[in-house]
Amino acid sequence: MLSTFIKAFANLRTDRGRDRYPAFTNHRAPHKPLLLLSVMDLMAQGQITSSFIEPSLELVETFNGYYSRIMPPGSATSMAYPFSRLATDGFWERVPRAGYDAKTQYNVSSMKRLREVYHGARLDEALFRLLCDPESRERLRAVLIETYFAPEVRPILLEQGQVNYAAYEYSRRLIGESGAAQWEDGEETSGKVRDQGFRKAIVHLYHHRCALCGIRMLTPEGHTVVEAAHIVPWSRTRDDRPANGMALCRLCHWYFDEGLMGVGKAYEVLVSKGIQTEQNLPGHVLSLNERRIVTPEQGVFWPSQDNLGVHRKECFRA
Repeated sequence: MLSTFIKAFANLRTDRGRDRYPAFTNHRAPHKPLLLLSVMDLMAQGQITSSFIEPSLELVETFNGYYSRIMPPGSATSMAYPFSRLATDGFWERVPRAGYDAKTQYNVSSMKRLREVYHGARLDEALFRLLCDPESRERLRAVLIETYFAPEVRPILLEQGQVNYAAYEYSRRLIGESGAAQWEDGEETSGKVRDQGFRKAIVHLYHHRCALCGIRMLTPEGHTVVEAAHIVPWSRTRDDRPANGMALCRLCHWYFDEGLMGVGKAYEVLVSKGIQTEQNLPGHVLSLNERRIVTPEQGVFWPSQDNLGVHRKECFRA
């Protein structure tokens, strides 16, 4: 059976065009191979445990990560394209919602529309069993990378898969050990793992909400407004524990790093008087002063007052 799926993976029905796709994707659409690589990664992590494939946020983020690693900056796409179209390759069956037909090719060009039409997709059971086996999974991964991508980007895709797995394990360790883990300074790949793993842990704990302003914006395409911010810089502490982090929207992250916002001893938002200088129009930020911050559900993951105290003393402009 492995040889059957090696052949199927090497002959995916992909769009072609020298004017549409770069030489490093062999002038072919990279979407289907990247989606399959993403499914393999989530299976290796234990996040996909059955042949049913849900168009989950984790799968979207993994797909987006692969796409952004190799495609030119500013390139935009949607996992909706390959998710619905892989059904033409014989091992991927769409699971429609009531009122829709699995065999009909609907115009699905966004994740919102995809989730309206389909519950998800189901892998061929024989393929699923093969992908559960690490050796078979890696052979099929190699087929995808070597068939659809030029030699210069193959190491990047292999590295991305390794980073995805290691970052997921690191995020689990940060959360599972109540933040007992730290990451020693190492080579470039370790830095990527640490950054990605810290982000996964913090954004998950805060449910994609900004700790300071409370905003939660998550698009169907997997883009979120929040970032994972260290309270005391990692370059100084080497501390990735959740107690040294908060999820912050991009604006609040900037305010926090500039010392224009902070967090008080009662976990209230502090807004610096310096924000009200003549040239500024702070808008809604002033209304956040003394409002209680958003915190994780478990107290062990709340921002440490020791770290917040360092920020208040050394960074916040009272």
